[in-house]
Amino acid sequence: MSDFYLVVLGFLAVLACFDLFVGVSNDAVNFLNSALGCRIARFRTTMWVASFGVLLGATFSSGMMEIARSGVFHPQMFTFNEIMIVFFAVMIADVLLLDTFNSLGLPTSTTVSIIFELLGSALAAALYKIYVADGSFAAVVDYINTAKALTIISGILVSVGVAFVSGMVVQYLMRLLFTFHFEAMYRRIGGIFGGFCITAIFYFLVMKGAKGASFMQPEWIAWIDANTSAILLTLFIGLSILFSILLWTINFNIFRIVILSGTFSLAFAFAGNDLVNFVGVPLAALDAVRDFMANGTDGDTFMMTSLAEKGSKAATIFLLLSGLVMVLTLWFSKKAHRVVQTSINLSSSQQGEHEQFGSSLPGRMIVRSSMTLGSVIRQILPMRLQGALHSRFKPRKLERNEQPLPFDYVRASVNLVLSSILIASATSLQLPLSTTYVTFMVAMGSSFADGAWDRETAVYRISGVLTVISGWFLTAFTACSAAALVCWMAMMGGTYMMIALMLFAITLLIRSNFLKSHSAEQKERHLKNDDCYSVRDAINDTVGLHLQHTVDLYEATVKAFLNDNESALRKIKSESADFFDLLSRERSVYYDMAQQRKSDTKLDRDARYCYYRAYTGMREVGSNLQKLTTTVKDHIANRHRVYKGELKANLIQLASDLQKLGRAVKGRHALESVKLNGNDIILEIDRMQENLLSSIATENISMRGCELYLNFLQFARELVNRYSIVAVLQHELNELCDRAKTDDKSEGKSGAKLEKPASHTGPQNILRALHVTGFGKKS
Repeated sequence: MSDFYLVVLGFLAVLACFDLFVGVSNDAVNFLNSALGCRIARFRTTMWVASFGVLLGATFSSGMMEIARSGVFHPQMFTFNEIMIVFFAVMIADVLLLDTFNSLGLPTSTTVSIIFELLGSALAAALYKIYVADGSFAAVVDYINTAKALTIISGILVSVGVAFVSGMVVQYLMRLLFTFHFEAMYRRIGGIFGGFCITAIFYFLVMKGAKGASFMQPEWIAWIDANTSAILLTLFIGLSILFSILLWTINFNIFRIVILSGTFSLAFAFAGNDLVNFVGVPLAALDAVRDFMANGTDGDTFMMTSLAEKGSKAATIFLLLSGLVMVLTLWFSKKAHRVVQTSINLSSSQQGEHEQFGSSLPGRMIVRSSMTLGSVIRQILPMRLQGALHSRFKPRKLERNEQPLPFDYVRASVNLVLSSILIASATSLQLPLSTTYVTFMVAMGSSFADGAWDRETAVYRISGVLTVISGWFLTAFTACSAAALVCWMAMMGGTYMMIALMLFAITLLIRSNFLKSHSAEQKERHLKNDDCYSVRDAINDTVGLHLQHTVDLYEATVKAFLNDNESALRKIKSESADFFDLLSRERSVYYDMAQQRKSDTKLDRDARYCYYRAYTGMREVGSNLQKLTTTVKDHIANRHRVYKGELKANLIQLASDLQKLGRAVKGRHALESVKLNGNDIILEIDRMQENLLSSIATENISMRGCELYLNFLQFARELVNRYSIVAVLQHELNELCDRAKTDDKSEGKSGAKLEKPASHTGPQNILRALHVTGFGKKS
């Protein structure tokens, strides 16, 4: 049996590497958001700083490994075989949890999941032991480290509120001090501000975290404790003087030092606190195997007293290797580079349609109550005080051609320094925190204090905060239940059940990471520029693709309906919802383009108008497709009849005709294809509608079935009409751009600036083109 557990140990090591990859992709990127959001340095510079922080922080995480060994349960109460099953169940449940939550698009916390997986697995093992021994279930408390477990769990939960309040209060005070026009105050006290931030980072990160470092000697720690005040005072005074001299002499950007140092410290704190979530359990299993091989003979009787010993440290080489895997993931994970946009969007001061979360009833109630409370406070406070406070929070107006940033240097500094201080403080106390939740809530608190939550965004951001908090409880319950179930199955089924669970976990890993669906790999088109030629290229590249995808979903809906396949319709409904979201995001680019303050030409403005009209039409088709798939799915779910005979043949033929249209529309020559195929499809739809109305009495078609059939036909008509308008817009925009390019060449040869005829450009000409072609009666 001991040889089998060597295989289990290797399996746990593989799962640890997977956990590192997934965990860093989801979590570690959060310490990049502030530096990237304020654009204080180049992307590669920020990545290098974060990488060094992760690598060094991993070596300071040795003390946190005791959480997996004895932080949640008493290992001396379990035998070697039992403790290995506990660790095995934790890692299997972790894979199941990550796969399920990622598939559903739900947020998760690796810290919350690992703590509650340890708790659930240990509870199941303890209950099984008591059940087999015919003992009292009240004795289960002897197996659980109740005091430490409650401290850890309450610490994780309380940290969410502490992070939000701290971010709000500190940012409010910093904004009162600096204002949004911080340049003048920055010249006066920037050096002192930088010295204080770096000193605070050094204290909480290095001096408080030194006890958990795997390479620190006891005499070094004793010297640091004895000279803490002198070290901090010297560091603060020295750095303040140095930064002030650099600021006043060469105008050195102190914020760059503070923000990059904050990025380093937050990466450092992340690695120090979160590494136990990924490798803590495998390293604890390794210690158990070593102890058993050195001192044990029978795995069913050898007790794991060694895991309860305090002060044991993980080998530095394992911590460095784990840190290296985290760094490589940080650099090469495409998902990690995408996830950073979540926090930047939520904490951004800009308005728009890119909110990460939707609205909710609790969010609306909180906003309504807050507005009422704000009105009461405004009536109480003197007007002079209100005016003084308002002047400190007046946003800075953007200069011409200046691109707005999600947040400025002051808020970026607060986010980074405060988050790293909170996490490092918990690490020094050997309390695991959810680093994702802490950094997220600090960013939420600071953005709230900065007035970024106005009436256009407040309900979405409050709903986001509530989603994060509710996700905490969902993750905890799911992790505990899953680990308990897996542990119970392994206890009951023994070796064969553990092998089956390993194969199941491997299958999930392969399916989730190597067998990507086409929809998951679908790329979004983003405008790199907003001039007429970039807009033209975006439309040319996407119209054909979106039409083809719409037709594919329509045909799949028809086939699933005729085959009475409810499960396929549920999948198609989900895909159509995702497609509508994609079209909505692409359409919302018109708002971003309209906000640009740079100089442009009339042709550029006309191109943006074409973009708005084209994507509005495509989004309307996507919305109608979503409604159609929902109606069809409900029809089948209610077990109503499907079509036979002529109605069935008509839908199949209509789907085939639309496929021909979709295949014909490619690139910039969509108008000719739509003219060639669109009118024939419209005439065919007219014929199908007339035949239906004339055969209702003879064919005994129900009202419900008749309405659904007409919905199929009406959607096809709407698709052809809408994309006909899009094709005309695309054609006219191509003509305008080609004519402008020809005129530009003529101007270059003659050296004179020619005025373009008004009739060649503008929305009026495009609308006339729509009228002439017979399309565009409505949009």
